[in-house]
Amino acid sequence: MQKKYAIIVAGGTGSRMGNNLPKQFQLLAERPILMHTLAKFSDSADAPELIVVLNSSMINYWYDECKKYSFTVKHHIVEGGETRFQSVQNGVNYIAEMEPAADSLVAIHDAARPLISSELIDEAYTKTAVLGATVVALASTNSVRYGTEASNKAVDRSQVWIVQTPQTFRWSILSEAFTQEEQPFFTDDASVVEQLDIPIHIVPGEQQNIKITYPEDLKIAEMLIARE
Repeated sequence: MQKKYAIIVAGGTGSRMGNNLPKQFQLLAERPILMHTLAKFSDSADAPELIVVLNSSMINYWYDECKKYSFTVKHHIVEGGETRFQSVQNGVNYIAEMEPAADSLVAIHDAARPLISSELIDEAYTKTAVLGATVVALASTNSVRYGTEASNKAVDRSQVWIVQTPQTFRWSILSEAFTQEEQPFFTDDASVVEQLDIPIHIVPGEQQNIKITYPEDLKIAEMLIARE
């Protein structure tokens, strides 16, 4: 049976939330957002080994929060880097120390996406076991234009996908991808893997799998979680 891992990227500062406390530590349904995210992965059928990447200044805070909320989901803590690429790279290097098999699977997920279903997590692993590299994404339902404010043109929206996480990869692919030098066009983990000429396959996402970025997103998440 293939070993599964999940790198939960929680190193952000939450500046767009207008709050000194990073968004992954803000409360959703009376406990920190990051705890909801970890619970979804822990409750999935695949129950991956969890690696949480945190800003070094927040590690002790997180330990205190786990005690405060009696949070017992098992996970490893890794110090983040200055960029998302560096943070994920640190998570990849940590997994490397566990000597995973080449066909092991690694999901990379935003800590601020706490409403993902455990079923979608399992689907991402299942598809990646066959395809090697996947991203969860939604087909665009909006008209799309490409360009600048002064010069732009319509794009066929049937060819446009709104990328979410997790982005999931076979270990042999991911470990090689993150030996590359960081580039400005590495906007997500799939863009790093693409540099190896590896095809990226799409796993249809979920509308509720929102990323909490702004205060309004937290209000939406509160409404959605109340329905669960």
